[in-house]
Amino acid sequence: MHHTKSNLIEIQEKIKNKIKDLSLSNYKPNIIAVSKTFSEQDIIPLLDYGHNDFGENKVQEAKKKWVQLKNDFKNVKLHMLGKLQTNKVKHAVEIFDYIHSLDNLKLATKLADEIKKKNKDIKIFIQVNLGGEKQKSGIDPAETPSFYKRCLSLDLNIVGTMCIPPDNQDPKPFFKDLLILNQKLNLAEISMGMTNDYLNALEYNATFLRIGSGIFGNRIS
Repeated sequence: MHHTKSNLIEIQEKIKNKIKDLSLSNYKPNIIAVSKTFSEQDIIPLLDYGHNDFGENKVQEAKKKWVQLKNDFKNVKLHMLGKLQTNKVKHAVEIFDYIHSLDNLKLATKLADEIKKKNKDIKIFIQVNLGGEKQKSGIDPAETPSFYKRCLSLDLNIVGTMCIPPDNQDPKPFFKDLLILNQKLNLAEISMGMTNDYLNALEYNATFLRIGSGIFGNRIS
């Protein structure tokens, strides 16, 4: 068995056990296999296994790898997880099904224009900077409700919020804050939890877990 498949199966089992420990029912979070920097030979075993959600951080890398793969595997949903530059929006709209990193009004406007032009249905998450970190992208939590309303006025399909907690801090308070914000906005999806903290994210209703090294191993530099 290929290591990516065995790693995914192990993670699925851990999630199943955690949900059982939490006494939750009808809760099935989606695992995004973050395939950035990894080749088709590492991805195809997961596709053959029936896994459909994959994440990339760069538009050009995604187009290079996924145009043919999405043609061969029709059920694939590709998630844009990295910082999206406005000059890459046209290509992003062509290849991605989800965008997790909407973080400013200029980008929202550009996305709305391209989505309408190409008649696509792209599901979008607002990235929230819960830690107030200057080096990270994201909308200030206090400004998120008004930003969300602006996005709705642009006819963007906002399905949820996304966060990346500060490094070397307990992620749970940030996951809790995002859950509260998400409920305030009455949104269904929450994108949070990565390889080191996805089990914690399950305690706060994460619906999309972004897992890279836990599935693929250490990233290729």
